[in-house]
Amino acid sequence: MGEDEQIIVIKRKGGHAAHHGGAWKVAYADFVTAMMSLFIVLWLMNSSKPVQDAVGGYFRDPKGTAQKRGTNLGGMGDASAAKKEDMAKLKEDLIKSIEKMANFEKLKQQIELTITPEGLRIEMMEDPKGTFFEPGKAQPTPVLGDLLKILAEETGKLPNNISIEGHTDATPYSSTGTYSNWELSADRANMARRLMESTGLHPGQVVQVRGFADHNLRKPLQPNDASNRRVSVIIQYLAKPGEPDSLFDGSLSGATKVDLGAANAISGK
Repeated sequence: MGEDEQIIVIKRKGGHAAHHGGAWKVAYADFVTAMMSLFIVLWLMNSSKPVQDAVGGYFRDPKGTAQKRGTNLGGMGDASAAKKEDMAKLKEDLIKSIEKMANFEKLKQQIELTITPEGLRIEMMEDPKGTFFEPGKAQPTPVLGDLLKILAEETGKLPNNISIEGHTDATPYSSTGTYSNWELSADRANMARRLMESTGLHPGQVVQVRGFADHNLRKPLQPNDASNRRVSVIIQYLAKPGEPDSLFDGSLSGATKVDLGAANAISGK
């Protein structure tokens, strides 16, 4: 290399690429929204018809004034309500839960589920020795406590109103004094209410407590039969707008009965 030649070295300073702004954030947000929408659609496609109606009703009327809507009642709305068309499914679910009781085989002849004009009726009938209450008292047995706990846990998930009834047989409670079959039937129904409210029902779910004494016998031709002594829990139909909360019909005529003692009825065969 000659003396007159010079070496020129050019150094380039490193730098970051030009700023792209926040456009990528918008694109990412659109992607996430699209994926969420896809998951909601897939979930709805596999949901029950009541759930689909409730979700659709909410988007049509977010304020909740439409007939089919979602609510914030403890996470429970029309989608989980036991309507007339859902009572058969609710009955099957309750039967399955009751069957899990340790002493179910001894009780299955004393528990009866009935779909009535008022709703789903669950009757707990006494035997001659007294299974659910101490004889002549409103003191519940542990068996009744366990059974009502199961019913309360299941029905407490619903917004449906609950009615509870107490019934006696035709044998007078006593020949003297002011405490009669009326007081006994009402006290037993009220005791069942307290047990259920303490083990699963939400506040205000029980709307009626009735004492019938011996005026609504299960076996009118056998007025002193032990099965006339019973406590009934009624899960009322969810009232439609403009209808009264209770569709009470004191008669069970036209009802569809399911005896837990019938194995075919339990298994659905």
